[in-house]
Amino acid sequence: MRRTKEQAEQTRTAILAAAELLFLEKGVAHSTLEQIATAAGVTRGAVYWHFENKAHLFHEMLSQVRLPPEQLTERLSGCDGVDPLLSLRDLCIGAIENLARDEQKRRIFTILLHRCEFTAELREAEERHNAFINQFIRLVEELLARPACKPRLQPGVSPGLAARALHALLIGLFTDWTRDQSLFDPLQDTAGLIDALLRGLVREWNPPAASNGTDALQPAL
Repeated sequence: MRRTKEQAEQTRTAILAAAELLFLEKGVAHSTLEQIATAAGVTRGAVYWHFENKAHLFHEMLSQVRLPPEQLTERLSGCDGVDPLLSLRDLCIGAIENLARDEQKRRIFTILLHRCEFTAELREAEERHNAFINQFIRLVEELLARPACKPRLQPGVSPGLAARALHALLIGLFTDWTRDQSLFDPLQDTAGLIDALLRGLVREWNPPAASNGTDALQPAL
């Protein structure tokens, strides 16, 4: 029984890996489940055993590089006396830095941002993607609305406005760097880019030099 479960997981992993490479090469809309099955060395039936359709497969591929909601909430909350705004800063920095560190994340986000047309076939995946984005923005807005954070926002900057500005910067950095890696160095420039925005949103923003975004997974785009 255990061997069967291991084999099933190996098959699922092979299908995801094959889909990732095909989506990157041909685009999501132009890759079929039959082509993915052939590339993975499995039957089309095996693909349908693990994934309901292409939208489900695409969503599961994205889930490999996204924090689950529970972990995302925990990372944003701050713990052990850490300033929640520094937790937010570190999460954002780590998300961009890991594009340079992790080739799979780089491939998958390149697919999402540059190789994917949300056709009718992918409507389910598009809805899940949009829900994830909205969840990230909502979590950031809730964090910034806390009594410990809201008074620190610049005059005229609401938690909602700040959350959307931060998300806009993140998606811009993700999109630009996966399009042209010469535009900036994620490992050298990201902290400065994030801090430049935060200085416009938070009064007297001056994070400690030791604070950095390491080992964080991708937030929503």
